[in-house]
Amino acid sequence: MTDDHEVATLAGGCFWCLEAPFQELAGVHGVTSGYCGGDVPDPSYEAVCSGSTGHAEAIQVEYDPAVVSYEALLEVFFALHDPTTKDRQGPDVGSQYRSAVFYHDEAQRETVEATIERLADAYDDPIVTEVEPVETFYPAAEYHQDYYANNPERAYCQVQIRPKMQKVRETFADRVAGAEE
Repeated sequence: MTDDHEVATLAGGCFWCLEAPFQELAGVHGVTSGYCGGDVPDPSYEAVCSGSTGHAEAIQVEYDPAVVSYEALLEVFFALHDPTTKDRQGPDVGSQYRSAVFYHDEAQRETVEATIERLADAYDDPIVTEVEPVETFYPAAEYHQDYYANNPERAYCQVQIRPKMQKVRETFADRVAGAEE
């Protein structure tokens, strides 16, 4: 991390469903889809999908905190998935689709915990998002990167990702890059 770049690591179901909406945000310099929170070194997509590695599908967001705060990223994250369902997001079921925030330092941990506490009353059920330190983030294979941009007409993109893109554009319009255009 440099003075103008920090990193957030977030898991909220399929990484494709988070990658594309986060790429839309002002101050985000890059989003990488991958795996975090498991105990198998450099896992394959197939191994993670089997649920046997302990990893969650996650994204790593490089951002400029002078443009978008970590707390603002968390607000978008919690709006894009259901943090009250354990090991499931929509049609995706298994521990690899769990809700988790992997913090990089104590300030991030404190911000995550405060955000969860602040948002708790907005949900009928308890937030089950795991909060744990990031250990190793493994980038997914190249064909998983920029998945929505490269496959916008695929059914999964239309049904699962496009509504999340629209939600970001509507709910967080002031945070979308180029919003003033």
